[in-house]
Amino acid sequence: MAIADGNTFVHAEITENQSVIAGNVSALLKIPLGVTHDLFQVLDICQRYADGLIDAHNHAEYIALCGRLLAGLNVLKTALNSPLPKHLIEQLTVDENDADEYRHSLSTDSLTTCEYCSALTMVLLNQQATAEQQDHIAELLFDLLMMLADDLKAPRFIRTATGLAMIGGEAIH
Repeated sequence: MAIADGNTFVHAEITENQSVIAGNVSALLKIPLGVTHDLFQVLDICQRYADGLIDAHNHAEYIALCGRLLAGLNVLKTALNSPLPKHLIEQLTVDENDADEYRHSLSTDSLTTCEYCSALTMVLLNQQATAEQQDHIAELLFDLLMMLADDLKAPRFIRTATGLAMIGGEAIH
């Protein structure tokens, strides 16, 4: 698991929508990852690792990406259990009249979905499936992470006359 004072590398800011193409896998593996990142940053990094798995053709890079993804998912589990920072609460807040537009699409909780992603990553790391099965598992993993990201980034709070409330009713102190 990557930690704040671990052996991750510090590099120039990685753009949010940076795609992984041949030659960029080594740059992807150097993305710093630690407990100092917020929930959305860790989630974005995990998505990039999963995207890299789909396009990786070098076995060593593939295994390295799986390892980094597993570490990222462990950091994500920690972030999911931590209180949301104020800047994320602001991003997840809508005005009262817009609240009906948003629903959460996942039927399982985020931590369980993260565990599913970890399990799929372990299957890929074990290298017991055929190449075709591994491709399907990597794509499933990427899709599951995309659904998790969509769910986590969906608004959760509404501004009311009395302050913030959860979408669905309960007030926040």
